[in-house]
Amino acid sequence: MPKTKLGKWSVGLSTFFLVIITTSLVSVLMLRILSFDNRWWDVTVAVIFPVSIIALITGIVAIRKYKERSISVNLSVLIGLCTILFIFLHSLFISD
Repeated sequence: MPKTKLGKWSVGLSTFFLVIITTSLVSVLMLRILSFDNRWWDVTVAVIFPVSIIALITGIVAIRKYKERSISVNLSVLIGLCTILFIFLHSLFISD
């Protein structure tokens, strides 16, 4: 577990990100309650991706400034990096 306040924030925000994305995907793909064509997905993405970016920033600050060595903070940074990578790669393949 993280020792610093920023490390705890980073892990908490990443956990929140993963829970919301998982719940959304289960609602669409498995339960078929929602659809990706509805506006709810746009709002969810607009709110949840910045949360992951904030978790990435707080995790990097916790590691660099406060020497946080927790595995969960490192995983939080990895999730944030994957989010940024997804945003860049996804924008390359949009064909609207």
